[in-house]
Amino acid sequence: MRKHIKTISWVAGVLLISVLLIGFESAKSNSKVCNDIIITIDNQLENHFVDDNDILDLITSNGTAIIEGAHFSRLNLREIEQRLTAEAFLNKAEIYVDHAGNMMVHVGLRKPMARVVRYNGPDAYIGEDGQILPVSSKYSRRAIIITGEESKELSEQVNITEGAYANLYKLIQYIVADEFLKAQIAQIKLLENGEVILYPQVTKQYIEFGKIEDIEKKFKKLRLFYDKILPRNGWNSYSRVNLKYKNQIICE
Repeated sequence: MRKHIKTISWVAGVLLISVLLIGFESAKSNSKVCNDIIITIDNQLENHFVDDNDILDLITSNGTAIIEGAHFSRLNLREIEQRLTAEAFLNKAEIYVDHAGNMMVHVGLRKPMARVVRYNGPDAYIGEDGQILPVSSKYSRRAIIITGEESKELSEQVNITEGAYANLYKLIQYIVADEFLKAQIAQIKLLENGEVILYPQVTKQYIEFGKIEDIEKKFKKLRLFYDKILPRNGWNSYSRVNLKYKNQIICE
């Protein structure tokens, strides 16, 4: 019994010391003055929708908040993190204070994988996590183009991983993950009946994909068309390829 009591006391002592150390470090950090703001951006080489100056503007509320030279006790780091993650192109934000008194800011960028093109309103991007993102005046990224009757409603969504456009999200994901399809498919047109048409980058024939279902099976048929049929009959021999029907490829 005494052994258990000693063990419990030892554990409690360790926890108390840990809490005191954390509190000491926190108090020590709060007493420091912010010497510099050091920003690290993930995926910046792959897209340039947001740069260091944009992050700095968000941190300082466009220059209205004094950060450098201020005591960390007067800075709400959690509130600054929330301000950063409210930016559509950022998917994470972490802020901490290093031993030199610098505010270390680490953010991650969302990577667009498709662009929704509208003729009656602003375009939008679809991020890899399904988030709908605004277009940027400072940078345009090459991506699969989404057009058609549903483009307006699609661009007004918040996230499409669930709901009416979840299958479209899966279709885009499948294309982007496959190097051949990513290089081949340039555009997805959404029809009012729920079907889609795919337009290739190079060859002239369009692809009637039908409803967004049996994605893997339909793309296997398309790969057969590209690998076997086109080389035999010529790359521009057909104007239309239909993948809608089970176990069939209809070429015209």
